[in-house]
Amino acid sequence: MNLLITGKSGRMGQALIQAAAANPAVTVTATHDLGEDLDAAVAGVDCVIDFTVHGFTATVLEAALRHGTRLVIGTTGHDDAERALITDAARTLPIVYASNYSVGVNTLFWLTRHAARILGQDRFDIEVTEMHHRHKLDSPSGTARTLLEILNQETGTSYQNDVTHGRVGNIGPRPPKEIGMHTLRGGDVVGDHTVIFAADGERVELAHKASSRLTFASGAVHAALWLATRAPGLYNMQDVLGLKP
Repeated sequence: MNLLITGKSGRMGQALIQAAAANPAVTVTATHDLGEDLDAAVAGVDCVIDFTVHGFTATVLEAALRHGTRLVIGTTGHDDAERALITDAARTLPIVYASNYSVGVNTLFWLTRHAARILGQDRFDIEVTEMHHRHKLDSPSGTARTLLEILNQETGTSYQNDVTHGRVGNIGPRPPKEIGMHTLRGGDVVGDHTVIFAADGERVELAHKASSRLTFASGAVHAALWLATRAPGLYNMQDVLGLKP
């Protein structure tokens, strides 16, 4: 499979190039950075892997649609309009769009879903924490947002009404349906995520800590290969790994 890696000079771009070099089933035949000709880079490749910034996604989608090119999107921080563009493009193209491409994190998603079903909110309070390096732009992380979406689905809560981002001041007792979200930034942390279920007398914690971007990059290359035989549609890593509920 011939790949195009966008953002080649960024941290994830370099990790993706390294991961592709380690996989004999793919070849990086084109790369792209800001200011270069994207259309020329997309022409002739089988799949684009994009981990740049959410504002660039529409441009990547337009080029992929012109050339009928499969697409793996690992960028986070999209707004509703940008997510709608991805959904629309997936009617024509096979696209994997995921907040995290790590096998371990996707196992965390699966475990969180099943823990929420078992533990619920009748007795257990739920909190989520995430920490990333000081340069990360979006908050909370896309992975944390996915964890919150899973928790909202399984507990019948909503992100808008029931998720509290940090706490300060005299806030009173914790509402029964509240889910706490706490974001930390500092140093060179690649990505730490923890889901806490706390009850009187016991606590369950599910955690994943990434020490290398290669774990995400290798998963994205795997997703690109998985797309080779897929019909147009919008997929995520739960599809790629066979972890769909």
